[in-house]
Amino acid sequence: MKIIILGAGQVGGTLAENLSSEKNDITIIDTDTERLRELQDRIDVKTVFGHGSFPHVLRDAGADDADMLVAVTNSDETNMVACQVAYTLFRTPSKISRIRSNAYLKQTDLFTPDAFPIDVLISPEQVVTQYIRRLLEFPGALQVLDFADGRVQLVAVKAYYGGPLVGQAISTLKDHLPQVETRVAAIFRRNKAIEPTGDTIIEADDEVFFIAGREHIHTVMSELRRAEDSYKRVIIAGGGNIGYRLAKALEKRYRLKLIEHNNGRAQFLSENLDRTVVLHGSATDKSLLEEENIENTDVFCALTNDDEVNIMASLLAKRHGARKVMTLINKAHYVDLVQGGMIDVAISPQQATIGSLLTHVRRGDVVNVHSLRRGAAEAIEAIAHGDRNSSKVVGRRVGEIKLPPGTNIGAIVRGDEVIMGSSDVLVESDDHVILFVMDKRHIDDVERLFQVGLGFF
Repeated sequence: MKIIILGAGQVGGTLAENLSSEKNDITIIDTDTERLRELQDRIDVKTVFGHGSFPHVLRDAGADDADMLVAVTNSDETNMVACQVAYTLFRTPSKISRIRSNAYLKQTDLFTPDAFPIDVLISPEQVVTQYIRRLLEFPGALQVLDFADGRVQLVAVKAYYGGPLVGQAISTLKDHLPQVETRVAAIFRRNKAIEPTGDTIIEADDEVFFIAGREHIHTVMSELRRAEDSYKRVIIAGGGNIGYRLAKALEKRYRLKLIEHNNGRAQFLSENLDRTVVLHGSATDKSLLEEENIENTDVFCALTNDDEVNIMASLLAKRHGARKVMTLINKAHYVDLVQGGMIDVAISPQQATIGSLLTHVRRGDVVNVHSLRRGAAEAIEAIAHGDRNSSKVVGRRVGEIKLPPGTNIGAIVRGDEVIMGSSDVLVESDDHVILFVMDKRHIDDVERLFQVGLGFF
């Protein structure tokens, strides 16, 4: 596929890295020559210097025969105009745009073929807000991902000493939970992926990914780690777009405080939030945290635009008694450095957003893509179509499907029924198949499995 990416920042660069490794023809447009040179040295992409909304720049990037434009600059207006130009002058078939401002997102009639012809809108703030909300719903989870409209969830937890399953084989999960349908999709041990079998022994500190129906998630988590009480008291540091959205989403359910250092912004937040206590001050002010009873706080979320402030505020909050800290980290190389120590969960907006973008780039009928382990693996939801003659999966039992190395089927959703991906399950047309791909070099092979042969038509 020929794809033009407008914007070589964290999101654009990460997306290019993901797609170039999958044999796509990628061109990146940006006005930062150093960033373009760095990407070209590191990955197999073409680069074009210039403003991506200018017609001649898009033409130089090959817009005449591009399959897709992904506009992810920091400017909503540039992204919108670029999509308009690509549609009007080059008839680019698929246009994806990152839109951050809620003022635009609220006006859905703006994004039509007669106005701004954008096929898919991506809002990082919305994606990250949903990501954090799911983590708060499941205390102790490192990652919570929805599939099949939330009927199935994939959850990552760290196995702790004292958990009922630690030191036991995965096959004993059925003995512990005879009434619950669940499956361990993958295990990461000392940062290396292990493809789980029934004989695999779960060790303390393993990062375990399991899949189950939404109603069973808490039950399965309790087998892998000590059960945690629900969260009640939450402090948010940073009242920018993400902090404000999160407070709006949470304030009816949690006792919420929000710290904002800018006086004007704090005034805006106090006027637009109903039940949130807005505090004007610095999240790295020890005396302020102590005054606000940080030692009784269940979750401290550091969501400012400054990684260093987020890290320092989180460490300070944890040291003074916060039960859990979640930290927004924009620099991808910081994430692995900080998570797992005093910081419980490091949130990368780039990785959270990449899944939304990849969903619309994948071939075959792929309806969900989630990036796992900071891009090391992927969870994919694909819909099976056709029959035994036209499809490589329909009409076959899971054990008969020739899956690429490091790939397994976690679950199948058929209507409202959730079926675990055991080897004797027969795949039917229109099934939603949830796969875990630990070696991203085989993404192409997985996509081809779900492409229908010409005989179907």
